[in-house]
Amino acid sequence: MPGENLSRDEARERAELLAVDGYDVELDVRSATGGDDTAGGPLTFRSVTTIRFRAARGGASTFADLIAPSVDAVTLDGTALDPAAVFDGARIALADLAEGEHVLVVDAQCAYSRTGEGMHRFVDPEDGEVYLYTQYEPADARRVFANFEQPDLKAPYRFRVTAPAEWTVWSNGAEESREGGVWRFAETEPISTYITAVVAGPYHYVTDSYSRTFEDGTTLEIPLGAMCRKGLAKHFDSDDIFLITKQGLDFFHDNFDYPYPFGKYDQAFVPEYNLGAMENPGCVTFREEYIFRGKVTQAAYEGRANVILHEMAHMWFGDLVTMQWWDDLWLKESFADFMGVFAMTGATRFEDGWITFANNRKSWAYRADQLPSTHPITADIRDLEDAKLNFDGITYAKGASVLKQLVAYVGRDAFLEGARRYFKKHAYGNTRLGDLLSVLSETSGRDMTAWSRSWLQTAGVNSLTPVATYDAAGRITELAVLQEAAESYPELRPHRVAVGLYSRNTEGELVRYARAEADVSGPRTVIGELAGAERPELILVNDDDLTYCKVRFDEVSLATLRAHLGDITDPLARALCWSALWNLTRDGLMPARDFVSLVLAFAGRETDIGVLQMLHAWTRGALVNYAAPEWREEGGRALAEGALGELRLAEPGSEHQLAWARFFASVAASDSDFQLLAGLLDGTARIDGLDVDQELRWAFLSPLVAHSAADEAAVDAELVRDDTASGRRHHVRCLASRPSAEVKARAWADVVESDALSNALVEATIAGFAQSSQRELLAPYAARYFEAIERVWAERSIQIGMAVVKGLFPSLQDDPATLEATDAWLTARADAAPALRRLVLEARDDLARALRAQAADSVA
Repeated sequence: MPGENLSRDEARERAELLAVDGYDVELDVRSATGGDDTAGGPLTFRSVTTIRFRAARGGASTFADLIAPSVDAVTLDGTALDPAAVFDGARIALADLAEGEHVLVVDAQCAYSRTGEGMHRFVDPEDGEVYLYTQYEPADARRVFANFEQPDLKAPYRFRVTAPAEWTVWSNGAEESREGGVWRFAETEPISTYITAVVAGPYHYVTDSYSRTFEDGTTLEIPLGAMCRKGLAKHFDSDDIFLITKQGLDFFHDNFDYPYPFGKYDQAFVPEYNLGAMENPGCVTFREEYIFRGKVTQAAYEGRANVILHEMAHMWFGDLVTMQWWDDLWLKESFADFMGVFAMTGATRFEDGWITFANNRKSWAYRADQLPSTHPITADIRDLEDAKLNFDGITYAKGASVLKQLVAYVGRDAFLEGARRYFKKHAYGNTRLGDLLSVLSETSGRDMTAWSRSWLQTAGVNSLTPVATYDAAGRITELAVLQEAAESYPELRPHRVAVGLYSRNTEGELVRYARAEADVSGPRTVIGELAGAERPELILVNDDDLTYCKVRFDEVSLATLRAHLGDITDPLARALCWSALWNLTRDGLMPARDFVSLVLAFAGRETDIGVLQMLHAWTRGALVNYAAPEWREEGGRALAEGALGELRLAEPGSEHQLAWARFFASVAASDSDFQLLAGLLDGTARIDGLDVDQELRWAFLSPLVAHSAADEAAVDAELVRDDTASGRRHHVRCLASRPSAEVKARAWADVVESDALSNALVEATIAGFAQSSQRELLAPYAARYFEAIERVWAERSIQIGMAVVKGLFPSLQDDPATLEATDAWLTARADAAPALRRLVLEARDDLARALRAQAADSVA
């Protein structure tokens, strides 16, 4: 649509011209309960927006943003404008403005969303109830009300929402009144459009409160609320959510010296959500999958706590102080990612959160930083499509890793004092990179320019490898760290690292006996402090995970890990070694079958449940993507046998037993495997302590369906047991996973040729369609993919476009012909949308990496 993709230059010009004094937004969502989309178009709601703004000079022209099926009226300073003349479907033209104050009123019919963008409408299949919520980042508030959609045109907002009488409505501001289904909310502080919010429907709502008395004797009272669909109320552990919330508020008040500025603190767990969560001030939204319908491991609770604290950190980093444009998205996301773990480990029961960060979160960053689309943490964001794709592993996890390294570099106290000054200096304003660097330079006494250039303004990941020499007595004469970079991104960075030396003790445990912390820079750095130390069996560079790098091993260390990885007693050191070995596998430096063998040998001894579950995911990825095709069947049998063995050995009722049960189901390969899963479902088989709840039933049924060991009737029968929103998604996924040409054709058509499915059901269908055991069945869709994706990208929302382009790429057709077809498309479509080309380039890189790893595994 013309004008829908706002550019950075357009935003800069508009910000130079306008200042926004306030919004009054009136929404009437009573139509939400009136049925689905009408024959003549989408189901709509009325949106009336009044914007008070000022123009810095006369005679200039600009525009307001609105994506809506129709506009009924536009008035500017009391003068009616012809909607047909000024509205093009995405923008409202404002021509020849006089200098000074203006009032724009837009009366529109906006569309409810089924894609999780704008005002999402969900009908609960369990009870027919309708639920609404909004999701905007980076620029979908314009799907709900007319506005100036860019982060640096902040303003106060007043919302008035007319809803069905039996509903409850929430927004950013506190409720001021409700009468006859009309809800009025208090004016907000100045905030950006993308973090305004409305949640409405018959939600189950629980309340609590937080109180904080400061040193000056003043007391801050924060009303707390948490909500979910009524159908999930029986699973809603709001006490734990409120516990983490209060612990987080204590931590951030202890460290930020700036009271929470947005009044109340509601947290809404909503259906069909595209993200993990969104930091709308006073009305945070989360995906409802964080409400657990069955037994989960502590890693799931830790993950939820991390997200709660990540979003809470945004109240300061992102909401109070906001980036000027999406180039500096990292100013909020990197900080929230770091502060979420920082607060979790410092204030909650999840004291080992940095292990999960090292093993899980950073693997996301390492992958993203080796793609052809890698970018500096401070990225070049030309437009909104660029912005949408930059919510990635670099902006989040690499940025957080670099901030962890920065804390090691400048010290915790200087870092936190810099944050405190940053908040006070820029409250309710917008910032760029230099604003943060200036306060960190003040508090640390260090010149941040060189650090910023190396870490924030260059792309790529360095590799650090230890090289040691020894004397005749077996003591270290010199230990050096070699630093390497990819040819495409040759920057060698300053790293603050710890180097640990490990050997086995008399009990056979592999323990650290020496450690040195040093600044590594340039291609070779000698760690003088370790000269004279006894010969180690393992040298671990980046011990304690202080910096962001790929860890490599010398030959002795690698041999030690092959034989004794499970003997490492420190869980963080063990996690770092697993992560390094996975990077070796992805880089084709360790055969995939060797990584699988290491997991089979040592994963059963892994005590950290989050690390174990990550190993399960990596190992399955190694088998599907990186193992030589001729070894996959043998490797699959070995994995299934090993997983079943560990399942039977696990402590009954333990979270490790649950993790192994899920992993066994995901790799089940033989008739006997499928018979066991079927028996666990129908009760004819039993494993002591294993409670086969509803979520686990779907996990067991899925591989049976994909391997023709269960039919459509079995899937339908399971839906009868679980006819809920979650059950419907599982049902759709299972049906699409059946090994039938007719089934695959129907699934393809449902996703590619039709837009009838919601975002959640699109994702479920894609997940079922792409089964690694069905490569031959999926082969015809490789050519069809390249024929379809430009049309899909042009016709569908960016969220659905991303799901289709990423999810249906023919990665399972892992042969040179698919690589050639991808290259041919890229060559022929040089003028395709940059964001679309980026997604295809990333998928191509993953495929090329898989082929290199398979070649390495073939010669193992």
